Order: sequence, then structure tokens, then C-alpha cells
Amino acid sequence: MFKSRVLRTILFVALCVLLVPMAFGQQTGSISGRVTTSDGSALPGVTVEARSNVLPQPRVTVSGSSGEYRLPALQPGAYTLTFSLSGMQTATRRADVLLSQDTSADVKLGVGGLSENITVTAAATLVDKTSTAIQSGLSTEQIQSLPVGQEYRDLIKLIPGVQYTQDSTRGPSAGGNGQDNVYQLDGVNVTLPLYGTLSAEPASFDIAQVTTIKGGAKAIDFNRSGGFTIDSVSKSGTNKFMGQLSAQTQRHSFSSDLKRGTNTKFDQDRNWLDLNLGGPILADRLFFYGSYYRPTITRNNQSNLYGSLPKYTSNRNEEFGKLTFTPTGNILINGSYRNSKHTEKAADTFGAATAASVSGGSESTLKIGTLEGSWVINPKSFGTFKFTDFRNTGLSRPDNLSSTVISTAPGTKLDINNLDQVGRFFVPVPKAGNAAFNDFAAPLIAKYGYDLNGVRTGGGIVGFGNQLGFDNFFRKNGQVGYNLTLGSNVTNDLHFGYQRYTDTEELQRFSNGWGTVQAVGGIPKFNGTPVYYTASFLQASLGAQVVNKLKGDYQSQSFELNDTIHMGNWSFNLGVIDSQDTLYGQGLQEDKSTLSGYTLSPGNKYKMYQVPFKKMIQPRLGATWAYNGQDTVYASVARYTPAASSLPRAASWDRNYISRGLTANFDAAGNLIGVSALRASSGKLFVPNMDPRQIKEYLIGTSQEINNRWSARLYGRYRHGDHFWEDTNNTARVDYNPPAGIPRTPYIPDLNDKRAQIAAGRSGVGGSSYVIAELDGAFTKYYEATTETEWRGEKMFFRGSYTWSHYYGNFDQDNTGFNNDDNLFIGSSFISDGPGRQLWDFKYGNLRGDRRHMVKLYGSYSVPWNASIGAYAIYQSGQPWEAWDASFYNNFSDNDDTDRSSKFVEPAGSRRSPAHHQLDLNYTQNIPLMNGLNLQLVGDFYNIYNKQTGYSYQPDKQSPLFGTSRLSFDPRRFQLAARVQF
Repeated sequence: MFKSRVLRTILFVALCVLLVPMAFGQQTGSISGRVTTSDGSALPGVTVEARSNVLPQPRVTVSGSSGEYRLPALQPGAYTLTFSLSGMQTATRRADVLLSQDTSADVKLGVGGLSENITVTAAATLVDKTSTAIQSGLSTEQIQSLPVGQEYRDLIKLIPGVQYTQDSTRGPSAGGNGQDNVYQLDGVNVTLPLYGTLSAEPASFDIAQVTTIKGGAKAIDFNRSGGFTIDSVSKSGTNKFMGQLSAQTQRHSFSSDLKRGTNTKFDQDRNWLDLNLGGPILADRLFFYGSYYRPTITRNNQSNLYGSLPKYTSNRNEEFGKLTFTPTGNILINGSYRNSKHTEKAADTFGAATAASVSGGSESTLKIGTLEGSWVINPKSFGTFKFTDFRNTGLSRPDNLSSTVISTAPGTKLDINNLDQVGRFFVPVPKAGNAAFNDFAAPLIAKYGYDLNGVRTGGGIVGFGNQLGFDNFFRKNGQVGYNLTLGSNVTNDLHFGYQRYTDTEELQRFSNGWGTVQAVGGIPKFNGTPVYYTASFLQASLGAQVVNKLKGDYQSQSFELNDTIHMGNWSFNLGVIDSQDTLYGQGLQEDKSTLSGYTLSPGNKYKMYQVPFKKMIQPRLGATWAYNGQDTVYASVARYTPAASSLPRAASWDRNYISRGLTANFDAAGNLIGVSALRASSGKLFVPNMDPRQIKEYLIGTSQEINNRWSARLYGRYRHGDHFWEDTNNTARVDYNPPAGIPRTPYIPDLNDKRAQIAAGRSGVGGSSYVIAELDGAFTKYYEATTETEWRGEKMFFRGSYTWSHYYGNFDQDNTGFNNDDNLFIGSSFISDGPGRQLWDFKYGNLRGDRRHMVKLYGSYSVPWNASIGAYAIYQSGQPWEAWDASFYNNFSDNDDTDRSSKFVEPAGSRRSPAHHQLDLNYTQNIPLMNGLNLQLVGDFYNIYNKQTGYSYQPDKQSPLFGTSRLSFDPRRFQLAARVQF
């Protein structure tokens, strides 16, 4: 019998590996507990049955020799447990299964007599007697009773200790940068490949449960997040047909006027339509769930400092379908497919001083397919598999196309009399003490500047959108896993897993006219000749390219092993994840006989860099002591190596053709003087033998089960990030006056020889003078102390948290652009690019994501008249910022003071925006109708006190708007929804 079981187990794992070579962990939870007699003695052989409307067939197991039982791989939802044994009372319990969490449900059985029916629910709480993970979850009923928005991103504000942000692209800081978080939907990693931002915005109506882990993670499900991980599971069908039709609106008349922090005004209307339906295809075997979602946004009467702006529209159509199948009680299979198409016109690219003609549009599609399954082999073991296919394709284009034909041929001229027709033109700003430049700039400001208090003012943007292009992302990934429990009095919960995935980007881009045009007024020189105008454009716009599409791959594989040892009231976790990441670029051919190891080969895929297994060992060690059998103290140590990186594109050699930036230099009459390569825009070589970026975490805490409804926990964390990679000038440590302790040597001593060897006489493809290096002394530190409490009752639930934290260092990925709410490169940002941007240039200080104090309170209460009232309150410290001034670095010959971003002139985070607080409310009224229909009317009130706190302060000291907030938190507003449920 033993040999037979082992053989079946081996065959199962082999079958999963053969059929599903790649997968993620299944979207399930579990129930476990102990069955005893009335006097506390272990009761083996008890049949435990779990039934739920979301699980087509019930799951059955038998208690072991010490009375323990486990029901793994359960679809999240509400379950009824039945405990039965001949000669003993039959007992029932209710248990809520939460995504990726274990619900504890112990029971005592009496001898003979009547069956015991108990309606007390065994609910997941903040107390976990076997894990150190800082984890929490919410159900769809709780989510819909709170004042949160309709999309996935809106749920992030509920995570304790994570900053509240209105950024539309980047994620919030949570002890790491905003691109370190991992976003999962049905277990699918929907984090944008290469960028680390959220790329999917499914309706929250599709979500059955959401769960987050922000620290203390086990070596399970390949958690490599340097911030937090959020995951959700979609709704499933049941044996009963159920559905909902929902319409929601937020008219511009439902919102207060913007009071501060912006010079842009508009009337915005938002509408959401959602339809979903679920039910049986085969009773007790096969369920379906499907939905349609359509959010729309329109902005009318838009205006800013340049006057009227075009009408903005955003339309999205999204369809989703899911099947749940249990061919036997021990096998669960889920498959789903999501298809979304999003179109924008006159997209929201308008700053306070951007002319209407600069507008642009976009089209994007998102397709996500999943197939997952689990097999409970016996009460001691089960296996899982999952395969996912993620596709995100996009087209961006200017609304206005320039008729200018660009050329680098002798005699080429720039139309200096119509600079608003040749590309995107940046209107110059007067320079203090430079009369010659100011005389040159004055007529340009008079012609193209904006009116500020009756005075023509520079610093604005006119002309057209500067480029158009296609940017497509793909991710194919998956995992197989096997779980085995050994022992009785002392048990080992063993988990084995293997994961493999590939992230791919395909890129095509072209400049619109001359791209970006600036008036530099004779300050810089090209071969000794003063330059008055520059135009930065993409080489691909010149035509006749060897290749016209750039493709990069990021391939990763990981093994994980985790053992949770249960010994009385102690649980010990010993785990490790070991990974190997390989970056593939385009444009070279590997040749170990050459100086660089490569030869030039346009269009060819090549292995750019590999981080071996030996450098990516990520231990997960923890201990939890349930000192009185109920309350705990715990501690853990972990290391995470975040996976996201933009280097497969940013360092790819074919950037020389596809996205290589060129700068055309013109004299005062607009005659072309010559063309130079834009810094850091072509292929780069890597410094050999670098250590990967990593986050080390230390956690200690305690949790208390105050009563069966009220729990709390208190914990402290320390996170240290180092080994940050960036592209930087190869001679930065020689040219830019580093402090003592930094080697005064090039990163790659023979870089010029290697570049020349690769180019082999081909002009213009010699690669960049920048290299990918591990920056000396780059680090981040994060200290956190958090207390959380939760209360769950029949009619009410409440959660509250307070977090004190300090996030500081000298490497701020969240502050590497002018607006900082973009898909910014990871590994190829402004950090360490030229003078003023090195780590020793005032970069040490409070990082952008630092929020010293944060309070979050939210919950809901069901009132007697068939309604509920929900509330969300937030208080957090302001956003750090500092002054920039490019002219401060003019002592360096290659400083370009027209390129003003990220050139600090005081320690990072020296200033701070005001603290922000707001209160949001929800009211939901249920009105029963005939034939099982229910009408639900919902009102959401956001920012009740209209606290439009300013943030994202203008840091550029050369700007007339220096020290003013460019953005502010949204004003008081109201949303109204009507839902018909059946």
C-alpha cells in the first residue's frame, strides 16, 4: 500500500511537470483544526465534510491519530463543516475560507446523544498560530460595504501601513519603492513586465476576496516582492443562478470645485456599467461565472494656463469568463479568460502649462488566460498546478501630426518661425544674470508663452505630442507544487515548488516631426560653435533602418522548499527560494573569442546578463509561539530579490536603431550644425559579477485573540535594500567629484575598446558610454512599528491601524522623473546620469515614499432597516521633496541646465508637503423585490471635509511655480449606484 501511494504521488508530480511546465500557486485557502472528546482527548477517525455553494462537490477528510485534520485547496467562501463518528455526537460548524489563509476550526464531540448544531463561525482573524506573515483579507461583501472605488487599484488604500496615494500609474511605497510591489489577479501576476506597476484595472465587482502580504512571507508562492503582494480571487458560479446588474455615476455636479494645487480645470463625468451572471452548467460538477464591465470618463470645458483644452474621453470594454469544475471530490479545476480594450482620446497629458495641441491618444488591450488545478491525493498530501498567459498591447499617438520631414543631411534647417509646428517645443525661461540669453528668449516667450497675471511667461509646452509608438508586453508563466504532511505529535508541513516564466516586451517608436525642441540660446557648443536650438528625436524616424522592432526577454526560474514544523504550541518555519534570472537583449551575437564577448548582429537575440542561483538564495526563517494556546509572539528573517527590471530594453544593443535618441544642433538661423547621440540612449554593457538587488527583512511581533470577535497584533519591521543597479556614466566616479571611499576608477576600464570591437567599423552603433553598474553605497532603510485591530460581528466589522515608519537612504526609485507618476525605468532612470544626479549629489535623506505617521480606520454596520453604513478614514504625514537647480552644476562641462530633472541642491526630502486626512462614507440600502430580486441603492461620499491637500510640489528653482503644489487630493465628491441582484 505504501509503495502504491508513493508511486501515485510520483506519477502525479511527473504528469504536472509534463503537462504544465510553468504555473503559479492555486487561488485557494484551507481549513485545519483538531477534533477531541469532551475531556480534551484526541479523537482520530472522525469524518470531516466541508460543503460550500462555491465548491461543486463537498470535500471530505478523516482526522489523524492526534485528532488533527486538514482540508487544503478549498475555493474561498463560506463553508459548513460536519464532524461525524459512530457512537459520537455529530457536530456542525461554519467556517470562512479566505484566499491564501488557513482558518482554524477546532471541535469537541460528546458521546452519543443528539447531533450538535452550532452556528458560530470559525473566522480568520489577525492571529495566526502557525505563521509570521503579515497578512490580511477582505470578502466581496465587506468591500462593497465600504467607500472604495470600482477598480482593483482602489483596494490598495485598505492595506495597513501602506501610503494612501492617488497616483494613477505608480504604486504606493510600502518599505520599498513603488515599483517593488507585486499585483496578482486570480494568481496571475498582472504587474507590468519590466516596470513594476499595475497594468490591469478589473472591476472590483468580479472579486470574491482580496488578500495582502506585506512581510514575514514563507517560501510559498514565490514571493519576491520588495514591497507588498496583493492577490485576489474572482467570483465563481454556484448551483443556483445568481447575478447582478449595476450602474454607477459620478457627475461633475457631484464634485466640489478644485481649490488649490493646480492651474488645470475641467468638468469630469464618470460612469460605470457592470453585468455579471453565474450558475451551474452541470449540477454539483461544473459552474460558470461571466461578467461585462464598461467604465467611461469624459472631461468637458477643460482649461489651464494656455486656455481651453480638447474634450477628453476614456472608454473601456471588458469581458470575463470563468469555469469551476470538480470531476471528483478531491480534484478542483478553474479556468478563466479576461479580455479588455481601452481607448483614450485627448489623453490626460496636460500639465498646468501645456497647450491644447500637445494632446495625444492611446489604444490598449489586455488579455489574461488561466488554467489551474489541485488534487488532494490523501489526507496528508496534495498537488497544484497553474498556467497563465498575460498579454498587454498598446498604441500611443499624438492627436496632431507634424508635416515636418526631418533629415540630418547638410543644408537641413529648423523652421524657427513656427516652432509650434515642428514637434513639442519647450518655451524657455529667463536666466538670472544672463542678459544675452534673456534677449534671445524674450521674443519666444512673447510668442509661445502663457499669460500669468497679464504677463507672458516661459516654462510652458506648445506644439504637438513628440512621439508615437507600439509597446507590447507578454508574460507566460506557471508553477507546479506538491505538499506533504509528515508525523503526528510533531508534524512537518512540507512544500515543494517550481516556477518558470518569461516576460517579453516588443517596442516600436517614432518621433513626431523633430520630437522635442528646446531653445538653448547659444550657451552649449557643438564642435566649438554656439548652439541656439536643439531637437531630440529617435533615430528610427530617419527611416532605412536595419531593424524596426526591439524585443527583450526577462526569463526566470525558481525552486522553493518550505517546512513548517508544529511542535506543541510552537511552529517553526524553515524555507528558501532559489532563483535564476536571465536577461536577453537584441542586436548582438555571443562570441567568447572577442574582447567584449559579442559581435554586432542587428535583430539577433542574445543573452545580456544572468544572475545565477548561487546569488539569489532567499531564506525565510520564522518562529511562532502560541504561549497560551491562543495568543502568539513571533519573529522572522527573510530576504527578497525583486524581479522587475527594465534592462532587457534599456541596455539592448538594437536601441542604436529602434529607440536611440539623437540630438540635432542648430545655429541662431536654424541651420543644422551637426548631430550627436543622446546620452544613455544606445546599447550598454554590464559590469561583470554584480550582486542582485535585494531587500533584507527582520520582523518581530505579537498577536492577541481578545475574544472570539476581536483580535489585535503589534509588530515591528526593519528592511534594508542594497545592491541597486543603474545605468551610469562609465567614468562617473572619475568625472563628478565623488566623496572619499568611492573608487576613482571607471566601472569598465576597457569600455571604449570593447565598444569599438563590437562596432567593427560601423559608425553610430558603437554603444553607449554608459554602463550598467552596481552603484557604490546605494541603500534604503525602512523602520516600521504598526498596531492593528479587527472586530467582526454579525452586523458589524471594524479594522484600525496606526503605523510609525521612517523610509530613508540615497536611492529613491520613486523620485527619478519630473512628474514621478510614470512607468519609469528600473535600472535605467535619471539616477546617476551625469552631473547633479550622482548618489553623492544631495541624494541622502528622506525618500519620497516616507510617511512618518499613518492612521487608517474603516468598517461597516448593518442597520435595522435593511441597510448598511460604511466608513473609511485616513491620516498620513506629507510627501518629502527638495529643491532642484540644474545651474548649480554648470562647473561640469557636460552639464545641460535645460535638462533640469532630479538635480538636487539640498538633501533629499528636506521639505515636506502638508499632512493629509480625509473621511469617506458609504450608504447601501437594500430593497427586496418580487421573485427573489433585490434592488440595492448605494451612495459613496468621498473626502467629506473637502481636504484638498496639495502634494507633488514643483521642485525646480528655475520655474516661476517653484514651491507650489502641482497636484492636490481630489475634492469632495459623491457617487450614486443602483444594483439589481438576483
